[in-house]
Amino acid sequence: MTPTSPRRSDPAPEIPDALFADPAAEARWRGRFTAARVSVPDWARDAPDRSVYSSNATGTWEIYAWDRASDTHRRVTDRPQGTRGGAASTDGTAIWWFDDTDGDEFGVWVAEPFDGGAASPAVAGASPGYPAGLELGRRTVAVGWSTDDGSTLAVSEDGAEARVVYTHTEDAGIGALSRDETLLAISHAEHGDSRHPAIRVLRLADGATVGERHDGVGPDGNGRGLDPIEFAPVEGDQRLLVGHERRGRDELLIWDLATDTESEVAIDLPGDLSAGFYPDASALLVAHTRAGRTTLHRYDLATGELSDLPTAPGSVGGADVRPDGTVEYGWSSAAYPSSVRALRPDGTDTELLAPPGDRPAPSVALEDAWVDGPAGAVHALWTRPEGTTGPVPTVFMIHGGPQAADEDRWSPVRAVWVDAGFAVVHVNYRGSSGYGSAWRDAIEGRPGTTELEDIAAVHEWAVSTGLADPAACVLEGWSWGGYLTLLGLGRQPERWAVGCAGVPVADYLAAYADEMEPLRAFDRSLFGGSPEEVPARYSEASPLTWVDAVRAPVLVLAGENDPRCPIRQIDNYLDALAERGVPYAMVRYDAGHGSLVVAETLKHTVAEIAFTREALGLPVPA
Repeated sequence: MTPTSPRRSDPAPEIPDALFADPAAEARWRGRFTAARVSVPDWARDAPDRSVYSSNATGTWEIYAWDRASDTHRRVTDRPQGTRGGAASTDGTAIWWFDDTDGDEFGVWVAEPFDGGAASPAVAGASPGYPAGLELGRRTVAVGWSTDDGSTLAVSEDGAEARVVYTHTEDAGIGALSRDETLLAISHAEHGDSRHPAIRVLRLADGATVGERHDGVGPDGNGRGLDPIEFAPVEGDQRLLVGHERRGRDELLIWDLATDTESEVAIDLPGDLSAGFYPDASALLVAHTRAGRTTLHRYDLATGELSDLPTAPGSVGGADVRPDGTVEYGWSSAAYPSSVRALRPDGTDTELLAPPGDRPAPSVALEDAWVDGPAGAVHALWTRPEGTTGPVPTVFMIHGGPQAADEDRWSPVRAVWVDAGFAVVHVNYRGSSGYGSAWRDAIEGRPGTTELEDIAAVHEWAVSTGLADPAACVLEGWSWGGYLTLLGLGRQPERWAVGCAGVPVADYLAAYADEMEPLRAFDRSLFGGSPEEVPARYSEASPLTWVDAVRAPVLVLAGENDPRCPIRQIDNYLDALAERGVPYAMVRYDAGHGSLVVAETLKHTVAEIAFTREALGLPVPA
C-alpha cells in the first residue's frame, strides 16, 4: 500500500459561496457540473438486455444496472467516494465491480446478483492489489493484479480457486480471452519497457506459450509496442485483433493463432486507429482520432471496404456494436454536453440513454492552432469568452497522462473558466497521444523539460496573437498536468502569474518511492532506469529541484489516498514553498487520484478560480 504522511495544516484557499454576482450565471455553471451524465453501457454477452453503466445522477459516480427488456434501472453501488467501473457477467446474472478503499485503487473484484443482493469477492484466491485487467467468459474468468512485488495473472474456471498462469516483477496485464476460452492473450514488459509492451498467448489447459510477439525497437530508435485488443467473437476463431505502431502511429493487425500468421489492416486514414470486432467477426468498428476529434468507420474484413459512420464533429468516448448491428457510442464536443447515442443499421441516430433531470447549458466551441515548436507543429485547442477582444487573462489547461490528449469534448471545468472571463488554451505537447509514436515518445529520457518547451511555444503564440494577457497567464493541470504546472512554475517563472496543480508529482524521488508499482515501471521506461540508475534525470525532472525559482502563488489540490501521486511527496514540496515564503494554499480531500464526488469536483473548481482571481486582483463579474 502507498505510504501516507500525517495529516497536517496548510493555508487553505478561501472558497466563496458563489463565483458570480448574477444568480443566473451562477446557476448556469453549477448546472453543468451537477447535471446527470451516463457512460456508454456494457452488456452481458449472452443476455444483451442486461446492461451496466456508470452515472453521477446521485452526485457521486456509481454503478447502475439496466434491464432493457423492462427498462428498469437500479443503482448497484453506494460508496462515499464512488465506484470507478463495472462489468456484467457473460450470462447477465451478476455485476462485477472493483472494491477499493476510499479511492486508493487497491482491492479486489466483487460480484453481486444483477437484480440485487450482497456483494462478495468474485474470484476465490485472488489477492488484493491494483487492477491489471479482467476478462469474463462463460466458464473462465481471467483476472490480474499488481503489488510492490510485481504482476500476477490468474484464471478461475467454474468458480474454482484462482490458478496463477503468469507472474513477473515487471508490469503485465490481462489482454483478451478467446471465445472458446482455450487461449489467453496477455500484455507484458519482461523486456523492461512497459510503455512498449509485448504480447504472449497462453494455452489455458497447461499454461504453455503458443505465441509471442515483441516488436522491440524500430529503425528510428523508438520502441514499438503491441496491444492485444480482443479475440474474434466466434467459437473456434483464434484470430486476435492487435494494435501496433510499426509505421510510427497506432494501427491494426490480425494475428491468427491457428496458423501463426499476421495480416495488417490497411486503412488509409492519417491519424491513430483503434478498433473492435463486429459481433459476427466479419468487420471492425474503427475509431479514427486526429487533431483532437474522432470519427467512426466500419471496415469489412473480406473486401477491405471502409465505410464512414455518420457522427457529429467532436469526440467519441467509447463505442461498441450490439448483436443487431447497432453502434452504441458516447459523443460530445466543447460546445455541447455528452450524449449516449445509438446509430442503427438503417442510419438513424438517436439518443439511447437519457440521464435524468435538466440538460446543462451549452458552452463555446474550441478552435485549432498549429504552433511552430522546437520539434515541429504543436497542436493547440483554444477558446475565449464570447464578445471579448484584445488580450484577456488566460488559463493554460494542461492535460494529464502524459499518454493522453486534449480533445474537442465537453468539459464543465473549461466552461466555467470561460464564463469567469478567461481564455482557455489546451496544449497537446510532445508526449501526447494521437499525433504518432515519435511525438508521444519524444519525452523519453527527458520528461518534463520537453513538454514545457512546447507549452512555452504555445504561450508565446497566445501572447503574440493578442489572445493572452502576458501578465495574467495561469498554468493549470491535474496529474501529469499538475506535475507540469509545478515544474513550469520553477523552470519558466517569467511566464506564469499563478499555478493551480491537482494531484501532481512534486518531488519525483519521493513519488517514485511511494507510488504504485505499475507507475514505477512506467517511470523506469520513461526515464531509462530507476532513480538509482539515472539520478540526474530524476533530479532534473523534479519540481522540488526548481522550487527556489518559484515566485507565482501556488494552489495545490491532492487526495490523501492517492497511489499515483502520493501525498508525502506533495508535502515535501509544500514544506519547501513554506520555507521560502512563496504564497501557497492547499486543498486536501479524502479520496485518491481525483474525486468521483461531484460536490468535491465543484469545490476544487471554485477554489482554483477564486485563488486565481485573488492572485491576479480580478473582480467578481457583475
